[in-house]
Amino acid sequence: MLFNSFVFLGLLTVTFLLYYLPVLQKYQIQVLILSSLVFYGYEKPALVLLLLASVSINILASYFVTYGDERYRKLSAVLGVVLNLSILVFFKYSPLLARTFDLTSGSLGDFLLHIPLPIGISFFTFQGVSLVVDVYTEKYCKNTDVVPASFVEHSKRVLFFKGFFPQLISGPIVKAHDFLPQIRTKRFGEIGWESAFKSLVTGYFLKMVVADNLKDYTFLIEYPFFQFHATLNLLIMMFGYSCQIFADFAGYSLIAIGLAKLFGYDFKDNFDFPYISRSFREFWKRWHISLSSFLMEYLYIPLGGNRKGRIRTYVNLMVVMMLGGLWHGAAWSYAVWGGFHGLALALERMLDRGRPESKGVAVKALKTLMVFSFVTLAWLLFKLPEFGHVIAYLKSIAGNVRLEANNTLISFILLYSSPVILYHLLYLRKRRGASPLIQRMEYALYGMMLFLIIVNSGTPGDFIYFQF
Repeated sequence: MLFNSFVFLGLLTVTFLLYYLPVLQKYQIQVLILSSLVFYGYEKPALVLLLLASVSINILASYFVTYGDERYRKLSAVLGVVLNLSILVFFKYSPLLARTFDLTSGSLGDFLLHIPLPIGISFFTFQGVSLVVDVYTEKYCKNTDVVPASFVEHSKRVLFFKGFFPQLISGPIVKAHDFLPQIRTKRFGEIGWESAFKSLVTGYFLKMVVADNLKDYTFLIEYPFFQFHATLNLLIMMFGYSCQIFADFAGYSLIAIGLAKLFGYDFKDNFDFPYISRSFREFWKRWHISLSSFLMEYLYIPLGGNRKGRIRTYVNLMVVMMLGGLWHGAAWSYAVWGGFHGLALALERMLDRGRPESKGVAVKALKTLMVFSFVTLAWLLFKLPEFGHVIAYLKSIAGNVRLEANNTLISFILLYSSPVILYHLLYLRKRRGASPLIQRMEYALYGMMLFLIIVNSGTPGDFIYFQF
């Protein structure tokens, strides 16, 4: 079910009214659980069974870690993590493993190649891992503070945590220690209307006006269409896709944050204006923050982080980023994408050792341009998962210099990409101190975005990160 569909708006309205109905106040969690299951299983009801199976693993593992025999705490935690990841590997990576190990022939190969990819499985699996690890390590809070003694109450809370519909399909990845302490009775008067409004309007604008319009032009990046376009077209299309993927995913995250606020829950920001980054380290502190922080907390630091020497640090960066790349998709191109970013992070760390940060405006602008260009180039591996197609695209850039550029295509891509650039520039201006003019114009800007959502939305399309 899409956030920008009338069916969803109907479900949201009914859920909101029931949620804050005084006579149903003590059943708020049950209302959201039911709504979330309808949301997730609307098109494929069988998916609800998989979600419930995943939730059951985390209920049992986290409960036994907290209240089970002390001798089996570690075993319960390990089994919980392994079973979580096993479900992810089976449903997401079976086709990749079958192709990699040449198991494509026969009935087994046919079975492995046709295992469906359940929507949102990467997101709710990582949330389950965070729950089991958090209650075992007690790094952020005592496990008894988040796992009640009542098994029924605990089951209800975990199902709500993993199934809450705003973040169920494409995140943000909400960690157990951030979400579970927020569970309590919510009141209508506590809604943060202003922040919810701003998040929802900005999110829907980025998705429906920017991303959905850009997709009607960047689809030409697909093979073999790009082979017949001039070099300038190809470069502008890469720029447009970079803006599209940001607008699409940041838009989804902002919508999810706004929806959660309507029900009294706070999600952390998932994007922090990543295209102003002057380093790759900064980029990963600003892009898909919930994933990068998850990988930092639950993978990079347990591997040793930067505490075991320089070489081990570089290796850890490469391993974490390659696995982060594979998290995005069941193709080796995603691992290569992660490897590119891991290599960039390692080289940057190596070259910047002991060097003072440059304060020149020109140097900062050049660094920002360099990081953005690298990130944009790497997005080709998202759009074109087959290596041969990526190579063909790069060859077309080099070989189609003499072809005539399509001015209409370029104009529309630049037009619909401009809000992404303005979005980042306004942030830079506000960071230096918002001018009275910008403050006065703020709600006029939200009014303009709302107007454009109504009159200039593109053709509806799935969110890009649904495939992950």
